[in-house]
Amino acid sequence: MPAMGLGFDALYAAGGIVSAPVWGYRMLRTGKWRTDWSGRFARGVGIGTVAADSGACAGSGGLPAPTVLIHAVSVGEVNAVAGLVRALSDRLGGGGRLVVSVTTDTGLARAKELFEPAHRVVRYPLDFSCCVRRFLDAVEPSLVALTELEVWPNFVDECYRRGIPMCVVNGRLSERSFKHYRIVRPWLRRTFARLAAVGAQTCEYADRFIAMGTPAERVAVLDSMKWDSVELCDPAQVRGAAELAAAMGIDRARPVVVAGSTGPGEEKLLIDTCPAHAQLVLVPRKPERFDEVAALCPGMVRRSRHPDGSTPPRARGRFFLVDTMGELQKVYALADVAIVGRSFLGLHGSNPVEPVALGKPTLIGPHHSDFAETVQTLCAAGGIQVTDRPGEAAAELLAHPDRAADMARRGRETIVSRRGATQRHVEMLLRLMPAGAGAAGLKGRGVSAAAV
Repeated sequence: MPAMGLGFDALYAAGGIVSAPVWGYRMLRTGKWRTDWSGRFARGVGIGTVAADSGACAGSGGLPAPTVLIHAVSVGEVNAVAGLVRALSDRLGGGGRLVVSVTTDTGLARAKELFEPAHRVVRYPLDFSCCVRRFLDAVEPSLVALTELEVWPNFVDECYRRGIPMCVVNGRLSERSFKHYRIVRPWLRRTFARLAAVGAQTCEYADRFIAMGTPAERVAVLDSMKWDSVELCDPAQVRGAAELAAAMGIDRARPVVVAGSTGPGEEKLLIDTCPAHAQLVLVPRKPERFDEVAALCPGMVRRSRHPDGSTPPRARGRFFLVDTMGELQKVYALADVAIVGRSFLGLHGSNPVEPVALGKPTLIGPHHSDFAETVQTLCAAGGIQVTDRPGEAAAELLAHPDRAADMARRGRETIVSRRGATQRHVEMLLRLMPAGAGAAGLKGRGVSAAAV
């Protein structure tokens, strides 16, 4: 094992021991200790058969078909790469296989919903050398695409040692993350230098990858795939939205304000300032907070207690809690005004593209640094409003429907104008495919990791 790998293993072990009281308490409190530990250590069913499945399909000349591994951390990244998985699968045809790896439990569930059974979904391992080797032995990728950042030293070093090209898709290195990365840049420069390519969302992000050690000629600005990850559909056509409203007793004749992906403290702020004549639907980002949010308002109608309309609420309510996963689009489809959470009390924001794509006048708080470029683009076009007073801003939009409709129209037009990043990322991946990997028609496009 290389000395660098041993060094990072020791660092991870020491850090885990020192911080055990913190992460141990959090896992016990939230129930996350029930996670798939065998998968995190790259053991068990669900990973051992990936290589066999991938080798079942032969490419040109009878060679094993290449396996492209796309790694996404959680739900947001999984949704962002959904179009990439579809487009790359179409381009590979029968000449290659895709495997999607995910870190979090919620992300894994979402990935299985989106990609299985067409593509295998597996748990991404902890970055200990032994776990990384077992994982790569099982998956045997020909190419690895890391979503947004996720540049782990032992994983990158082991891929490099095996001659597996690695790239970053939808690359994002926020100012907050960059401040931390710069502190350890001497130890990570070699890791970033071994990336075969980076498809960055913005020029600013591209410059930060270069500053971390990725050669400038390997970094390209391809825009964000999140512009492509949403459907520009009629809200009335969103499947299940009307049924959700009926089951929870949401009155479609009264204004509906939907607050999605909310964080701690925001729900109380929104309840206290919601326009008096409007209904408020809350969708917290983290499921472990559902009970906490429900306790804020006695009588709040909970989606989990009215899943199908067979047990309607006893009385019409004004405050609603969607304490289920995977229904945010349905809820946004019901909104007269959408509010994007984790942006009012310093939590760095959530993705605003989904409600904007549905044609909803959308509000977001001033703390949205994780989506700064997206918000800036929409705001410049008049397609979103940044405010620290969500209740007052929502009341203004409800009182001026023409202004709200104009904001919604401008937002959708902006999304249309920014589409295309997914296809640019597909072309980047195809150019990186190692020559002779077996994919029909892809020979000659390879960029070997050994050349880094």
